[in-house]
Amino acid sequence: MSQLSDTPIPWWQVMAIGRNPRTTLVRLAITLVIVFVGFRMSIQPILVQGISMQPTYRDGQRRFLNKLAYRSAPPQRGDVIGIQEAGKQVLLLKRVIGLPGERLRIVQGTVLINGELLEEPYLLPPTNGIQNPARWNVAEVQLQDGDHYVIGDNRSMRQDDHYFGIVNQNRILGRLMNP
Repeated sequence: MSQLSDTPIPWWQVMAIGRNPRTTLVRLAITLVIVFVGFRMSIQPILVQGISMQPTYRDGQRRFLNKLAYRSAPPQRGDVIGIQEAGKQVLLLKRVIGLPGERLRIVQGTVLINGELLEEPYLLPPTNGIQNPARWNVAEVQLQDGDHYVIGDNRSMRQDDHYFGIVNQNRILGRLMNP
């Protein structure tokens, strides 16, 4: 027997490169591919563009969207979600305020769900007695199965400058991850 084969390899060397460097490189490559594919399938980095979600999210901020968030449970009221715009490479960020089966309307900027006032703690507090300077009005809508009503947090924008309304669950890509 040779002297080299009887000598044990130090533990730190086994942990760093293994007993066979080629096998270790193959394992490392496979691990990196699995991590990369898993990351791309479950988390999407996004750049916030525009002011419709202010003050909660500001223009230019970077965030992550959890694409697996709604595999086991539907979106909940208050969730900030990513919506795939039909036929475009545009991802919209909006807040869920209405759930399937509910009746929703907006009167003078106040959201009513099934006739009850919706508490929205994420909005800016009233200033000078004005709750919502834009004073939006939306006729009552009945949400069907799979439909959610979404809207941005910046309600001071003019109503026609803002994307909001009914979104079907199949257009929801995921939930925004909190920092």
